[in-house]
Amino acid sequence: MTGDEALALVKEKVQDQNLVNHMLATAAIMRGLARRFGEDEEKWYLTGLLHDIDYEVTKDDPDRHSIVGAEWLEEMGLDGDLVQAVRAHGLHDIPRVTLLDKALYATDPLSGLITATAYMMPSRTLAEVQVKSLKKKFKDKAFARGANREQIRTCEEFGLPLEEFIEIALKAMQEIAPSLGL
Repeated sequence: MTGDEALALVKEKVQDQNLVNHMLATAAIMRGLARRFGEDEEKWYLTGLLHDIDYEVTKDDPDRHSIVGAEWLEEMGLDGDLVQAVRAHGLHDIPRVTLLDKALYATDPLSGLITATAYMMPSRTLAEVQVKSLKKKFKDKAFARGANREQIRTCEEFGLPLEEFIEIALKAMQEIAPSLGL
């Protein structure tokens, strides 16, 4: 599956533009992480882009979120490690074993924290966001409560200090800011 085909699939399955933007942001961060680790950038991008493909049909049944999406992607013949990363990113007891699994799990909430921080800037854009402001917002538990800090901090399990993870993620999102409306 190409990036364009994946984006078309996302737009077919997901109506909420904010969710599409979250998926695009996650994809950009995953590509940045792949670059950092010398991994397959296209596979990592697709993993991030497709990770919430089932959200609109499972939002009322969180126990099925990521399971349904992984089943869809498996039926489409996508790589097993991509499918497993999508399956394991949900809040289930499915072990996150590979670097791809762990990276997606940590990245998912970080994209939301960065977006929320951008909305707090006077220009409401990513251009003004800096790593130091993200670190400050990260420490503020009342800010962007849905961005699970412990989940983000699992970046350390795959060898990235929090500050470097935030820096990679911010840069990746800034590179696609116009497509995110930020």
